Amino acid sequence: MLNKLKSELLNFGLKFINVDEKIVRMILETSSSNINEIVILPAVKMVMKKIVRKLDQKIVYGRVYNGKLNGVRVSVICSEIGCPNAAFVMECLKRCKTKVLVRVDFCGGVSTNDNSINIGDILVPHSVFCDDGTSPQYIRTYPSLINQTQSIKNPLMTSQNMILGNNNVIIAKPNELLYDILKKEALEYNRDRIKLGKLWTTDALFCENFEFMRNLQSLNISGIDMESSIVFLLGLLYNIKCASILSVSDLPGHPQYDLLHSNELHPDMERGIDNAIKILISSLPKIQSILG
Repeated sequence: MLNKLKSELLNFGLKFINVDEKIVRMILETSSSNINEIVILPAVKMVMKKIVRKLDQKIVYGRVYNGKLNGVRVSVICSEIGCPNAAFVMECLKRCKTKVLVRVDFCGGVSTNDNSINIGDILVPHSVFCDDGTSPQYIRTYPSLINQTQSIKNPLMTSQNMILGNNNVIIAKPNELLYDILKKEALEYNRDRIKLGKLWTTDALFCENFEFMRNLQSLNISGIDMESSIVFLLGLLYNIKCASILSVSDLPGHPQYDLLHSNELHPDMERGIDNAIKILISSLPKIQSILG
């Protein structure tokens, strides 16, 4: 009886909002009107807390933390880890007034003979390879994305028999204006620790084995994360300017700083994410100028 009464009250309330508003409230636990034009999207709680502590005039609406950074009004939302979670947030932002999204978080580093990557380096990716499971579902649903992106054969096919998985990997790119702002600000901040390169997005943190890393190195990949691919892809689809600025937290395959095989944390790990956040905050007035 009580459950029936609850459902009747809920359905009565839903009569006064549209479906888009319902989706936003279900996922972000607040109204679409409470989401600002500029959204900052960390994935892990540690980064979320660091950003939220810096907010002036902070107001909390469900999962959304609003306030000002460097005089610019922003919303900070923790996507949580993985492309499905990031896609949930992007689907909400499509239904809000959001025009710009910057993902700031950690990534794994991939070194090559020509490009040494160290913990604490800042990666501003100019492209991302979508080897996650969510991006292909959107490409299937919105085939026009194929004509707006490039793709390659999955390099893992050269070294193993891929019965399942992504035989072709889409390459998504950040918004050019937003990328240029972050790149310039980052290089001015500390040119020696800034990397401008390719990013690989995966769903499987615990499957970064030797063959996987060797194939990424063959493509001169600089970093690995678990969210940027779907953020860039849906930014393209939904006309939201998106980019990422990431701090290298670990080095897959490294004897000392492989997250999955070592208990040792590098002293530059936290310093790196602090620097990434500083660069983003410094960039915000310029980012505000491209809202249009």
